[in-house]
Amino acid sequence: MAATLLSALLVEILIPVAALIGMVFALIQWFLVSRVSVGGGQASINNGYDQSLLDDEEGYDDAEAVALCAEIQNAISEGAESFLITEYQYLGIFMAVFSVFIFLFLGSVGGFSTKWVSCKANPSELCAPPLANALFSTVAFILGALTSTLSGYLGMKIATYANARTTLEARKGVGEAFIVAFRAGSVMGFLLAANGLIVLFIAIVLFKLYYGNDWTGLYESIAGYGLGGSSVALFGRVGGGIYTKAADVGADLVGKVERNIPEDDPRNPAVIADNVGDNVGDIAGMGADLFGSFAESSCAALVVSSISSFGADRDFVAMSFPLLISSAGIVVCLITTIFATDLFVIKSVKEIEPSLKRQLVISTVLMTLAIAAVCYLALPSTFTINVVGHQPKVVKNWKLFFCVGSGLWAGLIIGYTTEYFTSNAYQPVRDVADSCRTGAATNVIFGLALGYKSVIIPVLAIAVAIFLSFSLAAMYGIAVAALGMLSTLATGLAIDAYGPISDNAGGIAEMAGMPHKVRERTDALDAAGNTTAAIGKGFAIGSAALVSLALFGAFVSRAGIAVVDVIQPKEFVGLIVGAMLPYWFSAMTMKSVGKAALAMVEEVRRQFNTIPGLMEGTVKPDYKRCVKISTDASLREMIPPGALVMLTPLIVGTLFGSSTLAGLLAGALVSGVQIAISASNTGGAWDNAKKYIEVHRIMLAALVQRVLMHIRLL
Repeated sequence: MAATLLSALLVEILIPVAALIGMVFALIQWFLVSRVSVGGGQASINNGYDQSLLDDEEGYDDAEAVALCAEIQNAISEGAESFLITEYQYLGIFMAVFSVFIFLFLGSVGGFSTKWVSCKANPSELCAPPLANALFSTVAFILGALTSTLSGYLGMKIATYANARTTLEARKGVGEAFIVAFRAGSVMGFLLAANGLIVLFIAIVLFKLYYGNDWTGLYESIAGYGLGGSSVALFGRVGGGIYTKAADVGADLVGKVERNIPEDDPRNPAVIADNVGDNVGDIAGMGADLFGSFAESSCAALVVSSISSFGADRDFVAMSFPLLISSAGIVVCLITTIFATDLFVIKSVKEIEPSLKRQLVISTVLMTLAIAAVCYLALPSTFTINVVGHQPKVVKNWKLFFCVGSGLWAGLIIGYTTEYFTSNAYQPVRDVADSCRTGAATNVIFGLALGYKSVIIPVLAIAVAIFLSFSLAAMYGIAVAALGMLSTLATGLAIDAYGPISDNAGGIAEMAGMPHKVRERTDALDAAGNTTAAIGKGFAIGSAALVSLALFGAFVSRAGIAVVDVIQPKEFVGLIVGAMLPYWFSAMTMKSVGKAALAMVEEVRRQFNTIPGLMEGTVKPDYKRCVKISTDASLREMIPPGALVMLTPLIVGTLFGSSTLAGLLAGALVSGVQIAISASNTGGAWDNAKKYIEVHRIMLAALVQRVLMHIRLL
């Protein structure tokens, strides 16, 4: 096999340097966000402006509004931090128990032997003992869990740090507010991408001190890193999702529907819990989710590469190809972010969504060039990939360019499709809004139909990427295709985090009594944010599909399963039960949200009915009580769905064997992708349809007011 153009020493320098560049850039973005002050004093109130900002509304006090912004920001930050710390305590117990289970389960496979054994690939060489594999896998699992936890926590801190600053910058203009929100999202994106990469690289380097040339054993142990990250992501997503939706439903049903008060009105007892939910669900949960996908795709590619000619030839540079793709992605995303914050300035509301879409296009085009360079420099011209039950597949390095590129461009297609089906700038959402004229029933029908229809193009894009990648490079091609979709992770996360930050900014503007102009600007940012949140979910779902298939490939490779024959009864039973699991999981989470929302609705009603002066605005509601209801409900209800996902494969594999388990995993993958895309886009469309109706209702009211004014003048 031909040598690579890059040397091992250069690779060992480039990967950590790229991660450090990402961290430094994140700190620079954080510093720029921090220059917007939320403190007291006239200078900080006007943020460098000599004259008062937006003091044209009667009775409006800028100093009081700024003080209220700081107070509301602290309440949201404290609520989010309190929830995450409590959630992480629960997760800490789970991780400790599961770590022991992993160690005992893997150690028992080899009888807890401490003797070096003959390698399966090459019996003349010695590989690490089973007990060592169990120990290092457990350590990697803990590292992945801790990194995922840190990613979610850092995301929450920067989001709650930037929300009020976005509100204050909206006094100057929509462009200034956009830059603050996007820079804050960039901090989260770059910190997560850089932390995930550097921790994984350091773990590989340290594990190699023990494993030596046993690359197969090393990367199988490293696979625990992906499991740890995805385990935390599972509970973070479920717990955060239950929290945010329960608060959202409780706040809107009683506040907007029953009491006819505006969204995010400070009189609503659930309004702080609602804003806290955006941070623990859509920020911390999404951060952990995408980190889990990144870790799993990297580990799957590393495992498959170790049993290919890369591992046989001990080619460290070629085996580091997945990490080099991620490293190049950080640099590409850095350049892309500069386009958004420095080269293209937002001057009007209409430019917000095009600017965010431009980020996707720029990062994808630049990353395509970077992938070509990495394939040329880091891969030998020809190599082989082992395929279970078949002859090894001979692969040219240019084929991997198309594998990674197919995942990258499939991600762009998913992003644009999601934007089309969830943005109120296009007909699908407007049709949903129009259906509300005849009641809630037709709205539900149109919304569900939109979600089902929105599945078509993303699934076709994923299918094409899978077919092309597998045809060119077998399961390794699919693993790197997943990495391709996640290669622009920093930009994708920045766009995704921008949404909840803007949503919080709009809530703070309403609660602080900001002028109408500010609320218009934050509403415009929020509407675009709903779309970006849906785009972020689309990326997460698409990458999860490819990652799941890559992990499935790694599983069948190690289990020695050449064919999953669905005609056989065991495989078919596994397939149909696996297809049912996402429905079972969804039923559990939806019922949990319903129970928590019911408790929230009852509490909000109680406060409105029993606290004198609450509707008049002379008395503050008990925000902490509502925060506690969401916190307790989400932590209590996240355990059963998580247990279903974690325990089902273990039980099925133990009782019915690997062939049934293979069918189960395949069924869950195929079914889960469809449900996830449909539900995500339906929710995003309903949210933006609501915004579309509200904007047009405000415009109609303003028009009627103007007509009446003219009539009086006549």
